[in-house]
Amino acid sequence: MQQLVLALVFLTRLPLGRFLPARMLPLSQSLWAFPLAGLLVGLIAALPLWALGSSLLSAVLSVTLAVWFTGALHEDALADFADAAGGKDRHDRLRIMRDSAIGSYGVMALILCTAMRIAAIAQLTPLAVIAAAIAGRTAVVIAMAILPPARSDGLGKSAGRADAANIAIASLIGGLTMLFLGGPGIAAAIAGLIALGLVIRKAKQWLGGQTGDVLGTASIITETAVLAVLSIFAGMAIA
Repeated sequence: MQQLVLALVFLTRLPLGRFLPARMLPLSQSLWAFPLAGLLVGLIAALPLWALGSSLLSAVLSVTLAVWFTGALHEDALADFADAAGGKDRHDRLRIMRDSAIGSYGVMALILCTAMRIAAIAQLTPLAVIAAAIAGRTAVVIAMAILPPARSDGLGKSAGRADAANIAIASLIGGLTMLFLGGPGIAAAIAGLIALGLVIRKAKQWLGGQTGDVLGTASIITETAVLAVLSIFAGMAIA
């Protein structure tokens, strides 16, 4: 239960910190619960679709709720990681990612990613939104398993490495969720893995490993890729 609470504290704005022990558990021990935290985020984000049906307004409200409920955690990470593209070398990119200012790369990444999420969700069912949120948090676990920490301090280092049990449980939850959606879910899972692979590859090239911003970027890019592919199938079904 403490591991689940830790995952919720880290990935959402729920005020559950008082239920954690004085000596904080390593975040790596709670990675199995990340998809479950994604389930809760997805349920919150899906509320407008349940209440109003699929529409542009519902999609905007859905993204708004997700951003509020997570404290824009992944959006902030995406902006920082995108801005790192302007760095000259590894040291400069790590410096840029710790700078609180946002550059043109970060702004455009946020605009395009948010627009894609809204456009996709406008055509989707609540279950598809929930599945994408779960997939995005599963991506964090996979990225932590593949990439070593890029810094000697910070979240990427303090979180620890994902062990086999956490990877297996998180992947099983994420995989079964996508399988539940049938053929579109499988295609979306493949797209999400490709998107995740691109983030991991770029993180290796730019930084030599992962940071908290890399993990947040992996989550939101994977989730967006899953939403996009599911929306394509939804559009084909309507046509």
